[in-house]
Amino acid sequence: MSTSARFDRGHTDDLMSFLAASPSPYHAVANAAERLEKAGFRQVLETDAWDGSAGGRFVLRGGAIIAWFVPEGAPPHTPFRIVGAHTDSPNLRVKPLPDTGSYGWRQIAVEIYGGTLLNTWLDRDLGLAGRLTLRDGSHRLVNIDRALLRVPQLAVHLDRSVNTDGLKLDRQRHMQPIWGLGEPEEGDLIRFVAEEAGVAAEDITGWDLMPHAIEPPAYLGRDRELVAGPRMDNLLSVHAGTAALAAVATGSGGSAGAGTPGAAGAPGDGSSGTASLPYIPVLAAFDHEENGSQSDTGADGPLLGTVLERSVLARSGTYEDRARAFAGTVCLSSDTGHAVHPNYAERHDPTHQPRANGGPILKVNVNMRYATDGSGRGVFAAACEKAGVPWQSFVSNNSMPCGTTIGPITAARHGIQTVDIGVAILSMHSARELCGADDPYLLANALVAFLEG
Repeated sequence: MSTSARFDRGHTDDLMSFLAASPSPYHAVANAAERLEKAGFRQVLETDAWDGSAGGRFVLRGGAIIAWFVPEGAPPHTPFRIVGAHTDSPNLRVKPLPDTGSYGWRQIAVEIYGGTLLNTWLDRDLGLAGRLTLRDGSHRLVNIDRALLRVPQLAVHLDRSVNTDGLKLDRQRHMQPIWGLGEPEEGDLIRFVAEEAGVAAEDITGWDLMPHAIEPPAYLGRDRELVAGPRMDNLLSVHAGTAALAAVATGSGGSAGAGTPGAAGAPGDGSSGTASLPYIPVLAAFDHEENGSQSDTGADGPLLGTVLERSVLARSGTYEDRARAFAGTVCLSSDTGHAVHPNYAERHDPTHQPRANGGPILKVNVNMRYATDGSGRGVFAAACEKAGVPWQSFVSNNSMPCGTTIGPITAARHGIQTVDIGVAILSMHSARELCGADDPYLLANALVAFLEG
């Protein structure tokens, strides 16, 4: 019998809806904010003065969101419990002068963002989404979720060695999508996007646009034990963290193993069942992790530290209170990791081979590519035990380079204990990734237990 039969699929169904509705980091944070507002959170502006009253708040900046919940009567030195994640995924991004083409084909000029698997973008029907900046400084989200673009692969007849010598793609010459016939015309794409967004083209002064695969997420396999979909790295963690924070803030977390975190429950201020929280629960979802996190919305920027410090000061705290709060703070940096691949098992460590639907993974690297140490392992194990959630360990094969996350950056920049965790997936950095259908739910429940302390 499939292990997936044990669980209500409500959380995973909701994840699939979240993935489909979030083709860009800007859409992801807007959708997370909408869910938090339904749980009683309210947006605060960085340019406004903040008060120290109890309740949930969030800050939006570009493709990043920081949300936190202050329990009633929480003193200024109350430590934080942070779920860290990132909103960006490797993909293609539209260049400043996008209109190009040759030989009767109209094309869109794109850059390669992050370490994407280039071949997975070939021969897919692609939409276009992102953010428009208008002349008055405001922004407008746009999502053209239909077959608009395509990066065509060269036919095998014109590349007879492709199946023997492998596919070789030049990032500049071979990855420019087509979107029509005729000669390129300057301003054509932005005029089209403006019409789709319902704004005047002359009012658009900037854009952050990116193609996305329009095929929706889907259950996969005989017993529907798997989920295939885009941007699981790392919107899977953003979704789980949002659901967990909403559940804790509304007092609906209950037994962490029961129900779907944050999927139900009336909006409220969280005053019932939250006064005894020993920590201030936080969601920190950053942009630009896939290219190093060095931006004003990335984990290597000051955003998280500024928000946490302002929360302390808004409750009449001092520098001493801030230092005490940070000293007791723990962050779970939640990002996807590698499930053992049945066709490439030799690429994995022989004694650490995470399985799909085996529960969230604890990521360890002694060279601090991940921030986990033995003490952090204890924090994560305690949360999983409280939630009744199984968990696994991940370590890279010694002969393979190890990736990294926002975990070490968060630990070093803010001086707070950080633990790297996530969900094991296949096809990481593909335009379409694969995970176990139960693992998102298991992760969310572990996060609820962690945030509750």
